[in-house]
Amino acid sequence: MAPKTEEKLRAELHEERAALADAVEELRTELGEATDVSGKLKAHLPLAAVGVFGLAFVKSGGIGATMRLVFRRGREGDEKAKAGPFSLIKR
Repeated sequence: MAPKTEEKLRAELHEERAALADAVEELRTELGEATDVSGKLKAHLPLAAVGVFGLAFVKSGGIGATMRLVFRRGREGDEKAKAGPFSLIKR
């Protein structure tokens, strides 16, 4: 093996620096794309809105609260008389 000359070493060093700079730039681009939350949200806005609505529905009581509301209205009647906590209701 012949010893490397100074010019060959400088050329290899320059090539390595260029390759490293390209790799760093590619990493920055990929990292920027991976952390772009607003861009991802805009791209999937309908799906995100449905998810938020579903989460709010479940958090507020979900199906149980809806059923209680629906069936309670069916049991309500006309109040004829009320005395304190007691009332007479026509059903």
